[in-house]
Amino acid sequence: MSIVEASQNSRRAGGRAARVAMRAAPLAENIRPVRPGLPGGQYKPLTEAGVRRIHEAALDALENIGLSNAPKSGIEIMTGAGAILGEDGRIRFPRALVEDMLAVAARDITLYGRDPKYDLELSGTRVYYGTAGAAVHIVDVEKREYRESTAKDLYNAAQLVHHLDNIHFFQRAMVCRDVADNFLMDINTLYACCAGTSKHVGTSFSDPSHVAGCFDLIHMMAGGEDKWRERPFVSNSNCFVVPPMKFAEESCITMEACIRAGMPILLLSAGQAGATAPAPLATAIVQAVAECLAGVVYVNAMAPGHPAIFGTWPFVSDLRTGAMSGGSGEQALLTAGCAQMHQFYGLPGGAAAGIADSKLPDMQAGWEQAISNVMAGLSGLNMVYEAVGMHGSLLGFCMESLVLGDDLLGQVQRCVRGIDVTEDSVSLETMRSVCMGGPGHYLGDPQTLSLMQTEYVYPAVADRTSPKEWAEIGKPDLVAKAIERKNRILSEAGRPLFDRDVDLAVREKFKIYF
Repeated sequence: MSIVEASQNSRRAGGRAARVAMRAAPLAENIRPVRPGLPGGQYKPLTEAGVRRIHEAALDALENIGLSNAPKSGIEIMTGAGAILGEDGRIRFPRALVEDMLAVAARDITLYGRDPKYDLELSGTRVYYGTAGAAVHIVDVEKREYRESTAKDLYNAAQLVHHLDNIHFFQRAMVCRDVADNFLMDINTLYACCAGTSKHVGTSFSDPSHVAGCFDLIHMMAGGEDKWRERPFVSNSNCFVVPPMKFAEESCITMEACIRAGMPILLLSAGQAGATAPAPLATAIVQAVAECLAGVVYVNAMAPGHPAIFGTWPFVSDLRTGAMSGGSGEQALLTAGCAQMHQFYGLPGGAAAGIADSKLPDMQAGWEQAISNVMAGLSGLNMVYEAVGMHGSLLGFCMESLVLGDDLLGQVQRCVRGIDVTEDSVSLETMRSVCMGGPGHYLGDPQTLSLMQTEYVYPAVADRTSPKEWAEIGKPDLVAKAIERKNRILSEAGRPLFDRDVDLAVREKFKIYF
């Protein structure tokens, strides 16, 4: 090799090393290529006339059909505000009442993390991705089988989310099947989530009688009730309705208790199109909107302006079998259409995306998760629940899929961010210098180097090598790489994210299963 060739190779190697070092260096939050809360809203599956028609139909449904089975306390709250209890036991909502409650409903709310850097500002079309669900199994990708989920699994999932930048909140994703007592299950669910991450946490309560004890735990974790009320870092995922158009009595009582205790509420309507919701996609949205508007009345009649998320969450059935089809294109459309309705009302909204009907993190799971997450983000959905990790139509949660989903959501958010068109980005100076007397390419150009970190997203696990390079490095398998990253994060995560004194006090008061 000549001295000149050696020098050129050295420069190339040095330049590559410098670029690798640049990619590895942490960026300031405001110049990262993707970050929490990027504005979406570019995609609108509903026309303006369609949005208005759905709104009018939802108001008609509330006024003429109403909802049944409200608890006594709920009847008093809603009729006290102007709702009408019919002889058939159904509560109907005059249009003027719904409009009055919409006028006082909370907008531009913040969901707090225990660490302020993880706060979620729910305004406009800001988009955040996170987990949710009640999977009863863990997907063991190495054995290719499903096993029952445990409290330790939930804790591990929370730890992973804490260290995965593109997953912005952690809502309870699985059931602690190893905890037989339902109160202790609620306690362990809450503790596992908060012990694993200081991002915002969502949870639910299996019985209204458990709420008081769970708030004892919350106050311990917060350092007192006053500190909790200043920054409530847990929200209640509340299925306050059983579609079609029926209140869930115990969940409503739980919701009232959570409101009194200062906890934000996710008003969750989860009908299944063709089963517990109408088969036409538009009417499935009508029913979900009507049910959540009833929730808006309920919450604001009790506590005007209380933070609540408009959780239109309709699912899809495979009408050949009746089975849930969360990974379908129809599901993606439903979620995007719901996002438009949230924006029509100006309310913070949430819905489901990223659900895989596939049983394992394979190609089917990839397209199912990508399509619905992209459409949810482009539609400007504030809270994208169940975005990563969920398989088997919500029956299984996969840790490796959570890790792979972090890469997927990085690419999804890059799509949400869109293309920046500014004076600098469309300037022809760089083109002129490269094309007229320059090297004829943009590799190594100052503009290229300056944008490689702020304009482009690089996956942590996904493979972008050439087939030759891939063979030379041992033909790495994507799932094997995800297992490796999962194990590395968990081995480095350490102990629960509380002071030792708090941890000891909690374990003294409650039986913790991990």
